[in-house]
Amino acid sequence: MISHRDNNTQRIAALDERAEALKLKRGMGIADARAMHPSIDVVEADPEADRRLLEGLADWCDRYTPLVAIDAEDGLFLDVTGCTHLFGGERAMQDEILTRFFQQGFDVRAGLASTPGAAWAAARFHGDRIVTGGEEKALLSPLPLSALRIAPETRTGLESVGLRTAGAVMAAPRAPLARRFGTTLLLRLDQALGRLDEAVSPRLPVAPLSVERHLAEPVMLTDDIERLVNRLAIALKTDLERRGEGARTLALLLFRVDGAVSRIAVGTSRPMREPRLIQRLFHERLTALEQTIDAGFGFDLVRLSVLSVAAFDLVQGDLAGEADDDEADIALFADRVRARLGEAAVLKPVVVESHLPERAVKTVPFAEAPQRRAPAAGRATPRTAPPMTVYPPERPVRLFRSPEPIEVPATEIPEGPPMNFRWRRALYRVARAEGPERIAAEWWRQLPGEEEAPTRDYYRIEDSEGRRYWLYRQGLYGSAPQAATPRWFMHGVFA
Repeated sequence: MISHRDNNTQRIAALDERAEALKLKRGMGIADARAMHPSIDVVEADPEADRRLLEGLADWCDRYTPLVAIDAEDGLFLDVTGCTHLFGGERAMQDEILTRFFQQGFDVRAGLASTPGAAWAAARFHGDRIVTGGEEKALLSPLPLSALRIAPETRTGLESVGLRTAGAVMAAPRAPLARRFGTTLLLRLDQALGRLDEAVSPRLPVAPLSVERHLAEPVMLTDDIERLVNRLAIALKTDLERRGEGARTLALLLFRVDGAVSRIAVGTSRPMREPRLIQRLFHERLTALEQTIDAGFGFDLVRLSVLSVAAFDLVQGDLAGEADDDEADIALFADRVRARLGEAAVLKPVVVESHLPERAVKTVPFAEAPQRRAPAAGRATPRTAPPMTVYPPERPVRLFRSPEPIEVPATEIPEGPPMNFRWRRALYRVARAEGPERIAAEWWRQLPGEEEAPTRDYYRIEDSEGRRYWLYRQGLYGSAPQAATPRWFMHGVFA
């Protein structure tokens, strides 16, 4: 038996057939159960482990339909509309599901109907039944009120007025039921009978494109999986070309014969549909996960899904049929590194609208960085006057993450560059200096009541040995009667 704590009392949460034969029931106190049968075995419930197990079973059920939803703590909803013919019909599909679950060691009840409510009742109260369209009322009529999936307090209220079955509720006038017990009762009833639609919300998004291969002999080797990826990618390419799109995120699902499912996803920085390139990405990913993927007795179903797509821009090739696209080569290299080492392995600097050096650039994952787009073919570019050349200010090769304080003993003039400075316990003599480049604080980022950040004067400095630095003075001399003495900082090095 499985126990759980309810209002400081240990009660029975679940029990097997042998415990049911001993006249024990759910909700009974553990103390009363032990008084009746002292030799019973009781295990404390582990909701997190039960949830993980149920999610694992839901992953395995993806082999039948991508629309799988979790129902409460011990159930699954499968929307198999349009999928049953792939498995030989409704009865053959349901028998296969039950048989496979039984082989995995699970005692499962299943019901199939045209509405989720009727299927739920068939599974919970019949165990193995297929309800054809129009038989929902005959199925529900003899069943208890719990078959309608209503709250316990609503069931108690209905039983207090003599309505103890679903058929009795269906025969009662609707208006008095709605006034006394609320509209949820009638909503559940109409959903079960098919008068109102009830959507099944899948736990995972449905891929716009998927191809799969059922294998007569399970595969275990990584090389075999990669060859299957190439074949599946060839099948995907036709659909992607027809839609004028390329894949941005792909997922490889490996269904093991004993029920475990491995999901392997890769992302691309540019839309992709070439099977050879897709195989390369999964080769890197499979190599990185080789020690963590357990093939067990092999995989009998392999599925390749496109989770996200984007418009595919064709590139004009040369006479040899090859396109000179250096950015595509860089993107493929970055994608392969990310597939092997993770998303944070390759970062790209992106310009930010800020004139403060430490805020002007940030690094983002390569796939999230904006891509340059070529102008659309056939679109005329208006002729305008040639723009005036504006050279951006020179910036150091290496910019420190945080400016480092330096000591400046003297300057030629109060607002001029230093004659020498001490940095990291070493003294440097200034041979040449250029500046200042004045950068004021970003006042629009200043919070109410916050003191305004001081102005910076940047200088490009070359010492007596030819090394070049980028340093600045924070604050101005004599800007206020009681102003603090300006401080100096090293912000980067040029060479």
